[in-house]
Amino acid sequence: MKSIRELYKIGPGPSSSHTIGPQRASRLFREEYPAADRFRAVLYGSLSATGKGHLTDYIIKKTLEPKPVEIVFEKSFLPYHPNGMELFAFKGQNTLGKWTVYSVGGGNIEIEGGRAAIEGPEIYPFNDTRGLFEYMHKNKLNLLQTVYSLEDADFKSYLSDILNTMFNCVRDGLSKDGVLPGEMKLERVAKNLYSSVLDNKDLSDRAEVVKILVASYAYAVSEENASGGTVVTAPTCGSCGILPAILFYFLMHQHVDSEKLKDALSVAGIFGNFVKHNATVSGAVGGCQAECGTACAMAAAAAAFLLGLTDEQIEYSAEVAIEHHLGLTCDPVLGQVQIPCIERNAAMALRAYDCALFGKHIGKFRKNRVSFDSVIAVMKEAGDLLNTELKETSIGGLAKSYRKSLLGPENNYG
Repeated sequence: MKSIRELYKIGPGPSSSHTIGPQRASRLFREEYPAADRFRAVLYGSLSATGKGHLTDYIIKKTLEPKPVEIVFEKSFLPYHPNGMELFAFKGQNTLGKWTVYSVGGGNIEIEGGRAAIEGPEIYPFNDTRGLFEYMHKNKLNLLQTVYSLEDADFKSYLSDILNTMFNCVRDGLSKDGVLPGEMKLERVAKNLYSSVLDNKDLSDRAEVVKILVASYAYAVSEENASGGTVVTAPTCGSCGILPAILFYFLMHQHVDSEKLKDALSVAGIFGNFVKHNATVSGAVGGCQAECGTACAMAAAAAAFLLGLTDEQIEYSAEVAIEHHLGLTCDPVLGQVQIPCIERNAAMALRAYDCALFGKHIGKFRKNRVSFDSVIAVMKEAGDLLNTELKETSIGGLAKSYRKSLLGPENNYG
């Protein structure tokens, strides 16, 4: 299994598959053909269906500028992956080169034709929780020690960059008001949510205060993402508000130091890596269970670690989080990463903390009957069974209802 570095990536929202992946591909393609005087990008499948709403055409043009770029939206799918694209480089009337690229989730890309690997080498000698616990037992290590023993010497410095980007995103989102880009003109609410806790003396219930604070942090990051801001894939842009919301809560209200928060990022990352390796973190392949479901599991693992739970209780927390989001659809309204994505991030940040509490109070009384590995296998199966309309194409589910005005803007509180 590859490094956690390949899971957490810093880049532009609103979609790791639709902006970060195409940006990486376009940059590499430009470097391969510096003599080109113009380019063409042909988008297929989900990249085509939600490309404009997800800013795919914008990020490709911006990456290849000042050279002119023709963007073509094709309704068909390429065979290997729903997020496919073809890049062409021209000089005059001559074609200099063509790449077929797949944006496979979390900002990762694969280039057809056996080109050099985009991701780093395999560094983990296991690829699931069973292998992890066997390795830990054999080497007399705990979960965190295992991660640090296998990652490189600069790993903690990398985690610092990830953590700082996450927290800057929270703070930026909490400071802004107005509306998000796109035809829905959806109002930002993070700043108002946060202010309501600070200003409203009627919020005497501490549990309510905690929930609104965590929700406001998730809204803040997700609204920045929807605006095309710089975020961290955790494991994707569409789910990028869940883990930062939990970590920021522990920073601000439990006074946990940055070193401990970096440890929590590592713990969350290993579980996210298991999903990525054994199933998918792409909404176009597995639905939103693969994105927000995975993020909820990662955040639950982080919260469980920060609550001081055992490694077994951490696994229990992560398993509960993803188990109860099996089959979750990815149906962004109007192809934008706004409804239901932003609200869903907030709801799942709250659920992640609840799952960590399950791990704390239930996990100490009985052994979990369903392993994290088992639920990931079911998640993969559920993703395979989901209709294409419910996997990031914006032609089914909530997106279809919205277009039919069954859930019009005047009645939508997402």
